[in-house]
Amino acid sequence: MGERTGDNRLSEHMLTISIITPSFNNAATILQTVESVATQTVVPLEHLIMDGQSTDGTEQVLQNTAAIYISAPDEGMYDAMNKGIQRARGEVIGILNADDFYASDTVLEKVLQLFETTGCDAVYGDLVYVHKDNVAKVQRYWVAGHYRQGAFLQGWMPPHPTFFVRRKVYEQYGLFNLNLGTAADYELMLRLIHKHGIRLAYLPQTLVYMRAGGASNQTLLARFKANRKDAMAWKVNGLQPKWYTLYAKPLRKLNQFWKG
Repeated sequence: MGERTGDNRLSEHMLTISIITPSFNNAATILQTVESVATQTVVPLEHLIMDGQSTDGTEQVLQNTAAIYISAPDEGMYDAMNKGIQRARGEVIGILNADDFYASDTVLEKVLQLFETTGCDAVYGDLVYVHKDNVAKVQRYWVAGHYRQGAFLQGWMPPHPTFFVRRKVYEQYGLFNLNLGTAADYELMLRLIHKHGIRLAYLPQTLVYMRAGGASNQTLLARFKANRKDAMAWKVNGLQPKWYTLYAKPLRKLNQFWKG
């Protein structure tokens, strides 16, 4: 187990934020992720890198950054996220994967302003998919839109990398369910938003750029398995989707190939 602590520390402010980045062998992309956090206008800012004992030189890549680097065995990405949430000291928690990056230096400032002005439990925004080898090349636009009660029944969900949550919400309603595989983020948001009705605020702008090629979207078989996990997400929460809900969810992605 290894740990290196950077120079960023949370201090006594009205609202503080922690960003958690799960990582495993992401040396090729993680520096861009960390730099996009480090340049944010929010001060103070805690950035936790929850690394699953990478062997590709990730720790060396991050040697001169302000991120807090924690390397320990884990059971995958969502286990790393859970450990990060439990360790985080910020009142607001965001999760940014090791191959994603924020769209501008003011993203977190605007997110916190929205928390302050609305008193909401969670903030989300829009996301842009970019080519994994050329981030200047846009592939898809995910314009989330305003939430309406019951929207999950229509296949709606917010982009998880843009989903910022008050820590007390995790403490009250729980963390990621590791039994749900790649649908763990869907299950978490279904549980928090649809089941428990936490108060949401929408920031209508691109917050995160994500490299395309997620595990649940690579093949038809992967998509079929993901749909089975989505069905489990409803079942474990004692919820009943409409007959068309699980078909509507992937179909909504078709609109992401045109800017909304």
